[in-house]
Amino acid sequence: MHLDVKDTLNPDMILNLINQDLLSDKKQKAKIGERYYEAEHDIRDYKVYYVDDDGRLVEDTNRSNIKVSHPFFTELVDQKAQYLLSGKDSYVKSDNPELQKELDKYFNDDFKDELQELVTGASVKGFDYIYGKKNADDRLEFSYADGMGVIEVRAKDNGNPEDDKDYIIYHYLDTQQTERGIKEVVKIEVWDKDKTYYYQSLKGITGKTKKGESGLMLDPDAKINPRPHVVYKEGNKYYGNGLDYIPFWRLDNNRKQMSDLKPIKALIDDYDLMSCGLSNNLQDISEGVYVVKGFAGSSLTELQQNIKAKKIVGVGKEGDVDIRTINIPYDARKTKLELDEKNIYRFGMGLNTAGLKDTSATTNLAIKAAYALLDLKCNKLESKLKRVLMDILEVVIKEINETTGADYLIDDVYFDFERETITNDLDNANVAVAEANKRNVEVNTLLSLVSKLPEELVIELIFEQLDLNYEDYKDQVEEKVKEGKVDINKVSDDLLNAPTDDPIEEVEEEVPTV
Repeated sequence: MHLDVKDTLNPDMILNLINQDLLSDKKQKAKIGERYYEAEHDIRDYKVYYVDDDGRLVEDTNRSNIKVSHPFFTELVDQKAQYLLSGKDSYVKSDNPELQKELDKYFNDDFKDELQELVTGASVKGFDYIYGKKNADDRLEFSYADGMGVIEVRAKDNGNPEDDKDYIIYHYLDTQQTERGIKEVVKIEVWDKDKTYYYQSLKGITGKTKKGESGLMLDPDAKINPRPHVVYKEGNKYYGNGLDYIPFWRLDNNRKQMSDLKPIKALIDDYDLMSCGLSNNLQDISEGVYVVKGFAGSSLTELQQNIKAKKIVGVGKEGDVDIRTINIPYDARKTKLELDEKNIYRFGMGLNTAGLKDTSATTNLAIKAAYALLDLKCNKLESKLKRVLMDILEVVIKEINETTGADYLIDDVYFDFERETITNDLDNANVAVAEANKRNVEVNTLLSLVSKLPEELVIELIFEQLDLNYEDYKDQVEEKVKEGKVDINKVSDDLLNAPTDDPIEEVEEEVPTV
């Protein structure tokens, strides 16, 4: 949000900014994403109407109106977050062991949990935040911040670039235990580059007190208010300083900050409608359609009430009641449901596990193809996530250098998001056998060339084929060659002169074991 800001935000200004933000188009769309992630679909508001005898549209409370949400969106979001962050090791790595040891203090399992929330929130709402605070060890630690309660405030005329924030307003609901029970309080934090101001509102976010005063008050739970970003104590006095930046970082799901729900919302709504419509048909079919002749009542409404409540219909002398059943268009609905489900996973770019039920008969190639769309979706978010991590890494490296006296660079660190997929065990075993056979052939081919190549070069190439570092074993190999325990020339001659069609089996016992 843009605002002409010169001094610290006052309470009235803070309330106005919060109320404007909650009503913004961006946050309203984000609320829809949250609602669908929690399986609160539009089908919950679905109503059935009919036209009464007076031609008025009236809600039909007698007919079945089943309202079941099908949480495809929840599955797709969780699938995306879990797959993107499925690696077991740290996502932030360095080839320098000392630096890696320091990085692990920041990017640990707790950070992974917060990152999981960040990725999930960005996929649901289209954007979300993570922020940093100094802990008791005087080290930055990072926590998830619900983007629905975060407002970026920029001055109109300060000449800052678009991403340079003057303030961050962060509000959230807190519960407190009182003598009268549990009380809900809105906590509000206003961050600038040096300090944080703490407020709370007992009236909720909107409105003022009866006296016309602002609904905000200073937070009585904050011992130091405003509080510098970094606080330390010497003797009986507290000292503090700012970080010189606002420690909030935003992850955008895409350039337009659009939720993953948008491309598939209509399909999910259609699936809910088709499925619930089928359930309604099945529930109402026992009653059938009543064909009434010579009805003695005064209106169709009376007829309907008599059938529903009394199971009795009054007819004249020539009257009659015939109950006829209706054939439910089951096949058509089933086909439509299957088509909707297929398109939800297709345009939602997810993995439809229904096609991978029998993994023993599914090859790794087919499994890889099934992951193609999910990989593509994760790749798009991964690039944006790396930008956020790069900004966080910049302040982490700076802090590490200040505390350790080192001079590490950002270039010493890289990000690794290794994803895990389900695989076919039989396929994996066959691949392993093929690789072993290939390696065996390559090693024996090298042995056959020992008379034409330097002995040391052949041994080094063999180590390379076995994925071993020759330098680590060089001294041991040279010692055994000198002792005559390894006669590589004899092994080579035996391979060349072996009479069998399979020379590998004939000289298997004489091949040196490394």
